[in-house]
Amino acid sequence: MFRVWLAQAEGFALPEMHGFDGDRPWSSVSTTLAPLLNHPDDDGPDLTPAQCAAMLPRLEAIIDERQHLQHLGCDPVLERRIDDTRQLVTVMKFCLDKDVEVIFG
Repeated sequence: MFRVWLAQAEGFALPEMHGFDGDRPWSSVSTTLAPLLNHPDDDGPDLTPAQCAAMLPRLEAIIDERQHLQHLGCDPVLERRIDDTRQLVTVMKFCLDKDVEVIFG
């Protein structure tokens, strides 16, 4: 659900994408979040420090954009997604500081 929400923030529907029951190729979208959004849930390569560094500005921008919407009304799902994104940013910054990969799975 988190990645579906991030994909919506990037302007496309994750279920339409190749690998998520859709036929749309990843080359048809332009987002620095592609390595995260197109990552297998339980397998596959981890996110490198370079990928994390490239994604951080966009993730922080999404937090800022969505916090503005949060002030317009109380939405517990939106609050959860913003918090999830903050936690991911924290983990990515830690991994960048230590020069290690973010491990999934």
